[in-house]
Amino acid sequence: MNLEHVVGLACLESGTMHSPDVLRYGSPNPTSELGFSPLDVRYDYAVVKRKLGSAEALAMAPLIMQSFAPLLPIPDASYLSTLLVGGTPLLRSSRLSRELGVELFVKDDSRNPSGSLKDRASALAVAHARFFRRDKIAVASTGNAAASLASQAASAGLTAIVFVPAQAPIAKIMQAVMYGSRVYTVNGNYDAAYEVCQRACECFGWYNRSTGYNPYMTEGKKTVSFEMAIQFARLAGTGAPMSAPDAVFVPVGDGCIAGAVHKGFDDLLQLGFLERMPRIYGVQSDKSAAIHRAWVRQAPIRKVNATSRADSICADMPRDGAKALRAIRETGGSFLAVSDGHILKAIVDLARKEGIFVEPAAAASLAGLCSARAQGLVRDGEKVVLLLTGSGLKDPLAGAELLAKPLRVSTLDDVKKVEHLSA
Repeated sequence: MNLEHVVGLACLESGTMHSPDVLRYGSPNPTSELGFSPLDVRYDYAVVKRKLGSAEALAMAPLIMQSFAPLLPIPDASYLSTLLVGGTPLLRSSRLSRELGVELFVKDDSRNPSGSLKDRASALAVAHARFFRRDKIAVASTGNAAASLASQAASAGLTAIVFVPAQAPIAKIMQAVMYGSRVYTVNGNYDAAYEVCQRACECFGWYNRSTGYNPYMTEGKKTVSFEMAIQFARLAGTGAPMSAPDAVFVPVGDGCIAGAVHKGFDDLLQLGFLERMPRIYGVQSDKSAAIHRAWVRQAPIRKVNATSRADSICADMPRDGAKALRAIRETGGSFLAVSDGHILKAIVDLARKEGIFVEPAAAASLAGLCSARAQGLVRDGEKVVLLLTGSGLKDPLAGAELLAKPLRVSTLDDVKKVEHLSA
């Protein structure tokens, strides 16, 4: 079977087109700090539209990745594993809406099979590896992508090899172990794990799922925008099969998710299924802010010494920064840098005001919205979506220092004493 709906992969710097029938990760570029120029998958939207049908038909289909197969770089949905990804809820956030003065919604991607948005990329990685007849897939990860790939590979009967920093949250490492992947803990940070993974893939011929290096991961993650457009139209009562909010806030580490959110909405625009693009806001920790720094200085992205507590968005040298910068520029959004303290507070706010427990990276989106409101970047009453990318069960001790300790009691009388004091 062929990829008739895929035109090819375009180099973002030179514009050179490459065939989609050859597994390629990037265009060699010795002048780039990354050593390569990123690629972007391009589609023949006339063919895609013929396969999808109308916007109304797509909006009525199940909210799973299989429904979006004509917009993915695989021949058809049969290449995806049977472990279904997507269909995560878009929820109104009533209490935070009142506090922040906007009409707020949250897209809770912590409901995916392994607990994070990374399942969307891993599902595509497994499908793509199958297309190229690779049975071993490797990834460098701070934890979420490792657990995600391990889960999807187990479902498909493939072998996952994951490289994680030795200091990654133990819950994430144990997830990957439980799914049966081969886990290497690397001395050093995410960037060290990335380098070891890349060399191992080159040595052994493994499929490389690493974010920022593999351009196809954008294609898996962009499906979150398809769902947002359909769900937002329903919740907001627009009467259209798909609609866009005014703004979407996205946590940013390597930059892949921000680029993917943009790509997904742009696909819908190209198909004529959507009338406008939302503004996209990228949020980084100020302790891991390489892309934010490049945005502010209007300069190339340079390596930083990243030390953020939000491990999932902690990267010295973002490898998908070019796509993230393009997403924010072309949509009229902005990059924001917030403190780890504000990120940890946002975990508590989401848990106590909306009943949603997320990891630090996911909470960065709320911290970013608070910062944007303070700067006047988001107006009163605008419709805003926060993208929540990972479950708090991935890193349950994050923010614990902000919470009161559990109360230890032995008898009912002990409880009465406490309740009396707090009455």
